[in-house]
Order: sequence, then structure tokens, then C-alpha cells
Amino acid sequence: MEKIALDIHTHLIPLGREALGNFSGVSWDAAAEQLIIDGHKLWPRELFQPQALIAWLDRNNIRQAWISIPPPLYRPHLSQDEAGRWCDFLNRGLHEIAQQHSNRFTAVPYLPLEHPSVAVRIAHQSIAQGHRRFAMAAGAGPKVQLSDPAYDELWRALDAASGFLFFHPGETFDPRLDSFYLANLLGNPTETAVAAAHLVLSGVLERHPRMLVCLAHGGGTAVALAGRWQRGHATKRPGLDPTLAPPRDALRRLAVDCILHDDATLSFAAKVYGDDKILFGSDWPFPMGLSEPHQQLADADPALRRRIFQDNPEQLLRR
Repeated sequence: MEKIALDIHTHLIPLGREALGNFSGVSWDAAAEQLIIDGHKLWPRELFQPQALIAWLDRNNIRQAWISIPPPLYRPHLSQDEAGRWCDFLNRGLHEIAQQHSNRFTAVPYLPLEHPSVAVRIAHQSIAQGHRRFAMAAGAGPKVQLSDPAYDELWRALDAASGFLFFHPGETFDPRLDSFYLANLLGNPTETAVAAAHLVLSGVLERHPRMLVCLAHGGGTAVALAGRWQRGHATKRPGLDPTLAPPRDALRRLAVDCILHDDATLSFAAKVYGDDKILFGSDWPFPMGLSEPHQQLADADPALRRRIFQDNPEQLLRR
């Protein structure tokens, strides 16, 4: 079994049950061993079990994992003050888990997309403590746009620290996607592509070259739209800045994880982003991820698989 140096995309929930009562809309069902967030019961139970993640890493010969909170905990409806308290609670809990398993886990603090000032405050505090890896939702509603100047201070802080920012889709906001699991199958990849488009077409990535942005699930539908964005730039479509680098060039400033579930699409993603920018991510413990990575990636190009499993994550860790 091939060694995998790093899984950048795993999820854990720090319980801190004694403090859950401090947050409206959050409770722990002791009988069912389930966390209830805003009326929704969270699953699977492995989300609350760091040892289960370690056992899975061992079974799949994965050396270490970066841990972040799962999307149901993003809660974009919270007020600024509530979001700050909630994120501080979760990030503190993630760090405690990582400290208890320091040879296997690294905590990836969450920054609330919908409150840029809170995100900046958390980023500055974490960077001052030596942390440079963060996670953020790919979307938080139609009024939230990553090209907004309100995020400029955040980009500057991450750029100065050579930070890593992992974008993961959260909620979708289109009622047409309520059927057929489309909120996940179509909505989440689209939210990720919208985030990528605002970063690429606004010049954020070009202006902050030391910041590395990584998109979950292979970048969503952005990989299929790269040519269309390039054509829009070449033909000077309205609203596009012709002085910025072409989208094809800007896309190569991004990294993505390898969760695409199709060997041909994975190879194409390596051409769009660069074969040095495809990182191993599993989305553990969720079923839409790579729960059996060696089996699910067995037919991928062997040279690309080696890059994903070993070369690229080792380069990232040296960064």
C-alpha cells in the first residue's frame, strides 16, 4: 500500500459539551450521542471521535491529517458577535484535539466568511500564535462576494504570513436544488466555482502571490469553466479587467484536493491547476469523499497519484 504523506481535508467536531449550553440553537443529545445544530442532527458519529480518524489514517497508511470543522457548523446566519464566540469556541477545541495528537493532527481554524472583520481578527490572533492554515466557507449567500474590498485586510494578512486558506462549500441558496440531493451534487460544486471566479477574475490571487488558496472537491465546477473564463477575458467581456492576468494563469495560483471521482477529470484538473497543485484530501468521514483512497484512486495515472500522495503534500509541508 502506497504511503500518503498528508490528508488536508478531514473533519472533526470538538464537543466541549459543558459549554454547548452557552450557544443558542446548539444542544447535545446524550442518549443518541448526537449533536443538534439549528434543528439538524449531525452524523456520522465518527465526527466526534478523533481515535476513529487515527484508526482510519492507520488503515490507509496516511501519516497525518489537517482537521477542520464540517459545513453544518458554519452557521452563516449568526450575528457578528455570535459568530465570533462560536468560532473561538470551535477553534479552541480543534487546537486542543490537535495538541492531544500532535504527531497526527494539525488544526485548521475556521474563519467566518460572512463577517470579514471577525475573520481578520481570528487570522491575526492565530498567525501571532504561529498558525498559518485556515478554512472558510465557499459561500454564505448571494450578498457575500469574495471580491468585495471588505476582505482586503484578510488577504493582506494571509499573504504576509504565506498562509494557506482552504475553501469548503457550505450551504446552497437555490430552492431548485432541494430535489435529488442536488444541493450537494450540483450546488456545492457550483458554490466553490463562484468563490474561485471571484478570486480569479478580481485579481485577488494575482495581488497576493504568497497566499495559497486551496479549493475542496477538486475546485467544483471551476475546472470545466476554465476555458470559458479564458474566452471571456480574451474577448473583453463586460466587467472583466483586461489588465489582469488571463484566468488560465490565475487558476494555476490555486490548489485543489483530489476528490473528483473520475480519473479523466482528475487528469484534466492537473492540466488546469498544475500537477503540483493537486493535494490529497479525503473529506473523512463523509460518504461523498475518498473513504477508500487506494481503491478509489487505483486507476489514476501512477505519476499523478505519486504526486498527490507524496510529492505535493511534502512540498506543501515544507512551504
